[in-house]
Amino acid sequence: MNGVTIHQARQVRLVTDLWDSLAYYRDVLGCEVDDWGHAVRGGLNLLLQQAEVPAHVRPNPRPAERDTYPTDWQGPEQGWDTYVFVDFADFEPLVSELRERGARIAFGPVAATHDNGMTFKNVAVRDPDGYTIVFGCGSHEPVPDTMPEDPH
Repeated sequence: MNGVTIHQARQVRLVTDLWDSLAYYRDVLGCEVDDWGHAVRGGLNLLLQQAEVPAHVRPNPRPAERDTYPTDWQGPEQGWDTYVFVDFADFEPLVSELRERGARIAFGPVAATHDNGMTFKNVAVRDPDGYTIVFGCGSHEPVPDTMPEDPH
């Protein structure tokens, strides 16, 4: 498609307590935050807004499985609200950082090598409203036999 270049997207997320959410994104996920509701760390770029009523806060449910991905993967086993790409070499240090900062780990870390030879690593955290943020990477590099254990 030709046309105007789009440079950046900012996901807007309704939250039940704006100040609690901003503190979580700052203190646990390492984002820069401001009173507008921005939470930014590199390519993770969110705009948090106070929900008028708590029922408006609705993290994504699990999607339907599908067999049309270009690998043997059929989709996530739970809902994802944001997927953040990280460099393959930075994955383990990020997992350690998330644990040290007290992130609410939803799943992982996990690694899977698909039938196309690509290895993906993912770890997911949940914010105070239950939104799932998956940090992941992919590479054709071999994966060690063991992933770091989750001490929790």
